[in-house]
Amino acid sequence: MTSATGKRARVDAPHVAPLNALVRAWRRGGRFVPWVDPDGGGTRARVLVLMEAPGPATVAAGDLGFSSEDNPDPTARTFKALREESGLARGDCLRWNVVPWALLDADGRHRPPKVDDLVEAEPALRELVGALPELRVVVTFGAPALTGMMRLLTVEEPQRLLPVLGVPHPSLRNGHRRAETRRRILVALRTAAAAARA
Repeated sequence: MTSATGKRARVDAPHVAPLNALVRAWRRGGRFVPWVDPDGGGTRARVLVLMEAPGPATVAAGDLGFSSEDNPDPTARTFKALREESGLARGDCLRWNVVPWALLDADGRHRPPKVDDLVEAEPALRELVGALPELRVVVTFGAPALTGMMRLLTVEEPQRLLPVLGVPHPSLRNGHRRAETRRRILVALRTAAAAARA
C-alpha cells in the first residue's frame, strides 16, 4: 500500500494523467472529486469497477482523497480482499464512482445517488469510459451504479457495447445477505479477471 502523499505525487503519471485531467475539469465550480489512483490500471484498465459516489473518509481527505481500495473504510477493505481472492490483478482495473463528486443531503450527510444525480453525472461517465481504450467489462456495485451504466449504454447509441456485471454494494448495509453478496462479488470479479486476460 502506498501512502496518500505518495499517491498524490504520482497523479500525473502517464497512465493516469488523462484521467486526472478529467478530475481537475470536474472539480471546477468547487465540487469534491477524488483523484484516480495511480496504483490501479488507469487508462490501461480492462475492468472498470464502478461504485456509487465518494464516501465520507475520501471527502475528509481533501486533496489527498483517492478513489482507491487503499482507503481506510470497510467498503474499500472488503473490495480489496475480494479482488485479491478473485485473482483480478490491480493493474487490470480502475475503481471509480458512477457519480464522481460527493453527494450530501441538506444536513451535510453523505447520501446515495438519485436518478437526477445519475443524469447529471452521465457526461462525466461517458468521458471516463471514452478514456479507457482497453476496457473489456464493467462491474457495478449497487443499484445506482448499475442504473447509471445502463443509462450510459441506452440513452444514446453507445460508442461500444460493453458487458456489465451488476453486484450488491460491499458495504455493511448489505450485511443481512453477507454470504450471498460476497459470493456474487467473487463470481463477478473472477469473470472480469478472465475477460481481462482473454
